[in-house]
Amino acid sequence: QVQLVESGGGLVQPGGSLRLSCAASGSIFSIYAMGWYRRAPGKQRELVATITNGGSTNYADSVKGRFTISRDNAKNTVYLQMNSLKPEDTAVYYCNADLRTMTLSRMGYWGQGTQVTVSS
Repeated sequence: QVQLVESGGGLVQPGGSLRLSCAASGSIFSIYAMGWYRRAPGKQRELVATITNGGSTNYADSVKGRFTISRDNAKNTVYLQMNSLKPEDTAVYYCNADLRTMTLSRMGYWGQGTQVTVSS
C-alpha cells in the first residue's frame, strides 16, 4: 500500500507565495519521477512541474520563473515553491509519483489534492 499526502495549500493574495509538500509512504522500493499537476475549475488537469530522481526538472510555460520543484529523496518528498502567484494559478494541486513497490510492480500514484486559491 502506497500513500501520497499533500500539504501546504491555502488562500493567498496575488503576488504571494505558498510551498506545497507531498510525502510518499508505504511499501516503496524506489521512486522515479515525481511531479505536480493541477486542475482549475472547468478545465482539464494539466502538468505543472516534474522532477526525476536525478534532479532534472520540467515546467509548464505558465509557471516558469515563478515555481520551483525540488525533492528530498531520503524523505520520499517532493516540494513546489510557488512565488508571484496569480489568480489563474487557482486550482486543486495534485502530487504524482512514478514508483516501484516492494512487490516490484511499477505504476503512478496520486495524492488526494490540495486547494490553492489566489485572490484578494
